[in-house]
Amino acid sequence: MSKRIGTDGSLLASLPWTLGALAFSILPHVQFLPVWVTVIFIGCSAWRLQVERRRWRLPPAWLRIVVSLLCFIGVLASYESVSGVGPGSALLAVMAALKMMETKRRRDQFVLLFISIFLIMSSLLREQYLWSLPYLVAGVLFTMTAWLRMSNARPVPLTQSVRTSARLVLYAAPLTIAMWIFFPRIATPFWAVPIDTSSATSGLSDRMSPGDISSLSLSDAVAFRVKFDDVVPPPEQRYWRGLVLHRFNGRTWSGNDPAMGARARRDVEYEGEPVSYQVTMEPTRQQWVFALDIPYDWDLERTFMASQHQLARIQPIDQRITYRAISHPEFRLNNELTQFARDYYTRLPGTANRRTAELARQMRDAAGSSEVFINNVLRMFNRENFFYTLEPPPLGSNPVDAFLFDTRRGFCEHYASAFAVMMRSVGIPSRIVLGYQGGEVNPMGNYLIVRQADAHAWTEVWLPRRGWYRIDPTAAVAPERIEAGRLGAMLDGVGASWGMNTPSQLLYQITLTWDALNAKWNEWILAYGPDNQGRFMEWLGMDDPDWQKMMLTLIAVLAVLIAIVSALLIRRYRPPRPDEAAILYRRFTRAAGIEPERGETPLAYAGRLATSRAEIAEAANGITSLYLDARYGPDRTVRLTRLKSAVDDFRKSA
Repeated sequence: MSKRIGTDGSLLASLPWTLGALAFSILPHVQFLPVWVTVIFIGCSAWRLQVERRRWRLPPAWLRIVVSLLCFIGVLASYESVSGVGPGSALLAVMAALKMMETKRRRDQFVLLFISIFLIMSSLLREQYLWSLPYLVAGVLFTMTAWLRMSNARPVPLTQSVRTSARLVLYAAPLTIAMWIFFPRIATPFWAVPIDTSSATSGLSDRMSPGDISSLSLSDAVAFRVKFDDVVPPPEQRYWRGLVLHRFNGRTWSGNDPAMGARARRDVEYEGEPVSYQVTMEPTRQQWVFALDIPYDWDLERTFMASQHQLARIQPIDQRITYRAISHPEFRLNNELTQFARDYYTRLPGTANRRTAELARQMRDAAGSSEVFINNVLRMFNRENFFYTLEPPPLGSNPVDAFLFDTRRGFCEHYASAFAVMMRSVGIPSRIVLGYQGGEVNPMGNYLIVRQADAHAWTEVWLPRRGWYRIDPTAAVAPERIEAGRLGAMLDGVGASWGMNTPSQLLYQITLTWDALNAKWNEWILAYGPDNQGRFMEWLGMDDPDWQKMMLTLIAVLAVLIAIVSALLIRRYRPPRPDEAAILYRRFTRAAGIEPERGETPLAYAGRLATSRAEIAEAANGITSLYLDARYGPDRTVRLTRLKSAVDDFRKSA
């Protein structure tokens, strides 16, 4: 008989469950992994299943080493690093795929399921969305079910494995919740994990060309949410200042990296009533911090006001942040401007957009003053055939000329750019501000949702004795965009002329409900940091909570929970009470003076007694017969009475 050189098929029943658990754990990572990693994982899974079915031989060690080295080089080439969430997830997926190539025994499957657990947990390092919790629970249940299916020596029903997994998760849930509530939170993590998800981007950059912002208006992704302490300001005051662009090359506006402005706070004269609010901002991987124009105070650490009165953080924002701010919608900026600054903010490329410059000079001469000239330009946008649209026609090398004299169709960046160029053409300092305008109030949570679709560009001009002040040319062309907001215009039917699709009321309500759930998830779960934990501990009655008190409380709570869970386990898995017939039979064997051997049946024991002690053979046979009837026969009550009487008589005579 030839020696078998392939697998023995012993893993055929449990291997599909192991591979299924791995596939489920890798699902959240697929969109971020290189395609070749996913292909290798799927290919190795299908191949390993066929190996077990067909009893093929596993690849030799040298081939596995070569493939492992090539995959490591592939990850390094794809990410230019092997540290971080992205490279780490890719390496885990590759490790799982390569481990399949040497899986021979159940012990190897344990390793695969450990990798599955790590993949599930590593998805939380990338983002903790609302669906993360049900995915986490489902992933753990799936993996534990696979574990049980692999560990059982004999086949058991699937429902039994699932119930056992669910029961174990329920036992662990109170301990997990207690750890989450009471374990002392720290302001900064023990380690820094670089977040590399491509979805974490604000859409706004430090450059603006025609069409950049109009493309963002097709995105309903949330930029940030705002909770006001008092009444929500009207739409015309909801200008969320982001970054300022001040250089123009004839087509593209650009700005500088944020730098702390020593005089920025002193250059602002705050007027009117302040507005206090809390912002929960999505990750952007940029430094800009959005606040209502103009911010007066904020509590976000390592955040400063740049020289052009926008907020910025020292390091890019790569995870969701929450901060409070106070702003004054009424303000005055830079009553004085140096001659150097005036020249800087009126600079234009000499050969671009000449028709626009000539038109501006003609209108300025006819106006007689800068204020009248500004109003005349806005009146031109309002009364002449200019159209607001998300689908503007393409522009040539002189986009401002083409927009003003040919197409006359554009989005906010077209109007802001054209207005700023006309101002600079006649010596009026101007600059472009990028940020968000408006937002929609979610009545389910009474907070404001600002989406990427609310991205906006407006202009600031400087005049003597007035300083910098906001002028939004879009308001002259499409006032409903500012007054009603993007969504309001869409629901009123105006947005259709801009190229927007009107949402159904049902879909709109579902969207608001889902966003309200996400907002609560962010507020109650993800924002549970040191401050919120301290307030919660005080609400529970803990005076002046510190880490020592919380650790002692945690230990006490865990001790109580472990005791309760242990009692439930003891109660569930306690051994069954001995059968009364077995207790009586045990009394008989002790009285007989000869112990039954392990695995010896009552009949065999009675035969051995007859050989060793012939004088009690008749009594032993009678008691054995009564015991078997009382233990396994019907009408046990009568037989137990007879057995008890016979054993008592035997013990007395012995």
